[in-house]
Amino acid sequence: QVQLVESGGGLVQAGGSLRLSCAASGRTFSSYAMGWFRQAPGKEREGVSCINTGPNSPFYADPVKGRFAISKDNRTFTVYLEMNTLKPEDTAVYYCAAVAMSPTTPPATMCTRAHEGYYWGQGTQVTVSS
Repeated sequence: QVQLVESGGGLVQAGGSLRLSCAASGRTFSSYAMGWFRQAPGKEREGVSCINTGPNSPFYADPVKGRFAISKDNRTFTVYLEMNTLKPEDTAVYYCAAVAMSPTTPPATMCTRAHEGYYWGQGTQVTVSS
């Protein structure tokens, strides 16, 4: 059983920063790719940033490149999403996800393919005011 619990969302002005955290069950980190997804009202859920256990660099969706950074702490089984220079269009519910994936699979695969077999957190709201 994979359990994910997000925290860190909130209301921020445009240009501000937030850091999201996702606490994962211990088994998850050693064999699962992890990622952050978001869903705005009326839109489909989209991959924002994903990271795998192998040597590949993290993946970032084009709208967040240069502004967001994903990282993970293997000691505390926590995945973070540092969000800087936030824009109103970043407003969405942000979800942490985990999926079993070969370590050599590029993280982009997790962020861009169909979400079959994914485990999800409960989501955390991020609202960016203009």
